[in-house]
Amino acid sequence: MPKVNVYNMLGEQVGELELSENVFGVEINHDAIHAVVKSHLANRRQGTHSAKTRAEVRGGGRKPWRQKGTGRARHGSIRSPIWTGGGITFAPKPRDYSLKVPKKVKRLAMKSALTSKVQNNQMIVLDELKFNEPKTKEMVNVLSNIKADKKALIVMDEKDINVIKSARNIPNVETTLVNTLNVYDILKYDSFVITKEAVKKVEEVFA
Repeated sequence: MPKVNVYNMLGEQVGELELSENVFGVEINHDAIHAVVKSHLANRRQGTHSAKTRAEVRGGGRKPWRQKGTGRARHGSIRSPIWTGGGITFAPKPRDYSLKVPKKVKRLAMKSALTSKVQNNQMIVLDELKFNEPKTKEMVNVLSNIKADKKALIVMDEKDINVIKSARNIPNVETTLVNTLNVYDILKYDSFVITKEAVKKVEEVFA
C-alpha cells in the first residue's frame, strides 16, 4: 500500500498517510490516459469556425470572358478559389468535435494519473489549507514551503473562497475540487497539492 508524507502549511512533516491501492497504486495505463486527454481537449473545441465556399460567396454568376480567343486562361467565375475574393477550397464549417470515452476508461485513466503522481513524488498532501482572508502572499509562502512553487494544482474537498482568491493571481497555479478534477489538469501541473480530506474523498469516489 503506497504511503505519502503529510505536511502542514509551514512545510513541516506532521505525519504519514496510507493511500488506497485501488486508486493510487494501480498499473498505469497510458492508452487510457491518451484517450481521455484527447477527448478532453476535443470537447473544449467550440467548433463554430466557418468560411464560405465558391457556392456561397457573393457574385461571380457571369462568365468573366469568353472561353476561347482572348489569349487568357479560361475561367467560369470570378469567385473561383484561385481568384482574390473567391471562395475557400474545402472551407471549414461548424461541426461537433466531441469524443465519447467509456466510463471504465475514464476511471482507469484517473487512477493511472493519480498513481503516476505518487510514483513520481509529485503528490504533496497537506493536513489542512485554510486562510482567514484572501492573501496571495500567504499562498505564495505556503507553496514555497512545500516546494510547489513552479506549476501546482491545488485540490480541495470543498469550496473555500479564501483559498481560491489567494491562488488565482499566481501564475501557473490552479485550484479545483474533487468533483471537478480531471486527468488533463493532473498531468498538466508539476505538483499535485491535495488536502488530507480531499484524499479521502478521492478514494471514496474512485475506489
